[in-house]
Amino acid sequence: MRITDDDVRHVARLAELAVPDHKVRQLAGELESIVEFVGQLSEVALDHGAPMVVGPTELRLRLDEIGPVPLQHPVASFAPKMVEGFFVVPRLDGLADE
Repeated sequence: MRITDDDVRHVARLAELAVPDHKVRQLAGELESIVEFVGQLSEVALDHGAPMVVGPTELRLRLDEIGPVPLQHPVASFAPKMVEGFFVVPRLDGLADE
């Protein structure tokens, strides 16, 4: 399977990784090697029963979308004080004059 530079950039963006442009081609080659290796696993003879399925047989995949990671509790519920979406913390004694 051919892995393009755009594929590498797309995966890096989904994983929220910064990949410098000079490393993209190298990573594409490494990913191609991994995909080829995994493809070889389908050639292994498994004559001893049904194939192993991990998880439910009909698994819904999530969409490839980037968004904020939701918190279990809203920030305002555990922040001591919030103003316009920012935490308000007491000023340190040594910085009172600044």
